[in-house]
Amino acid sequence: MTLGLVGDEWNLLILRYAMMGVRRYGEWRRALPISHAVLTGRLAALTEAGVFKKTSTVSKRPEYRLTKRGRDLWPVLLTVWAWESAWVPDHAESLPVMVHRGCGSAFTPVLGCQACGAATAPRDVAGTFGPSGTWARSAPSGTTRRRVASPSAGLFPQTMSLIGNRWSAAMLGGAFQGLHRFRDFERLLGAPPAIVADRLRVFCDLGIFEQAPSADRADWSTYHLTGKGRAFFPVVVTAITWGQRWFLAPEGPALLYRHHGCGQDFLPRLACGTCATALRGQDVVVQATSGPAALISPSSTSRRTDSRMAASGEYPGS
Repeated sequence: MTLGLVGDEWNLLILRYAMMGVRRYGEWRRALPISHAVLTGRLAALTEAGVFKKTSTVSKRPEYRLTKRGRDLWPVLLTVWAWESAWVPDHAESLPVMVHRGCGSAFTPVLGCQACGAATAPRDVAGTFGPSGTWARSAPSGTTRRRVASPSAGLFPQTMSLIGNRWSAAMLGGAFQGLHRFRDFERLLGAPPAIVADRLRVFCDLGIFEQAPSADRADWSTYHLTGKGRAFFPVVVTAITWGQRWFLAPEGPALLYRHHGCGQDFLPRLACGTCATALRGQDVVVQATSGPAALISPSSTSRRTDSRMAASGEYPGS
């Protein structure tokens, strides 16, 4: 469910503007190079998933308001933006600047442990399968999703290469769980060999994986996450946390994390990289940039809200 929502670039773009206060169909149409059919379908799917609640106004025009479930997606959007800003130099439009309302500074979010507050890297966290987690269930069942066709729309080009394809997402997750070999990706995930070879090539080309000779056989290779690949961990763990909070399997979580530093169960906490204060959705301000990257102002309502991420719900424990 989570990958079906955040692994779709149109959904991320729609949510981006929803966090800034957009609520009406026409506002999204003016902001995005999106067709009537695609926007209608995405709004319907996001409403069905409980991310939006569709309401009627006095003018009889429907509005799509973020629910608590939808507002809780702000950490995922923020970590996607931070990763793309730091690691992806080429975008169709410049990414906006995020400012922390608390200290008034532009910032980069820092991942930390909710239990102890310490900054946390992937090596500081141990992940194991929970009651509903298995390798066989690690490959999303949905079909591959289409990318945004218009070059003017894409804000998340490499994010979509990592989680916008069912096998890409499964193999990236496998890498964070310790898979390094071609045969392990193929055997444990049940991925077709041609798909494994293609995804490994793409990940190496993007600088997510680095290839190295195997210690077992000279003609084998192993694939390890690079610094760029490990830096994607906040996106992965915030998305998993959101999914397990709102779409928990009846038998329990799929993944369990433990923080080595304090020994407690790990839940993500995002802090301002400038002042170290824990972030809340309403504390993040979007600073408009000039030219094609300027944030939208499709109506008087949106002009009053387009300078802030209007997610009012706090992230669990933040």
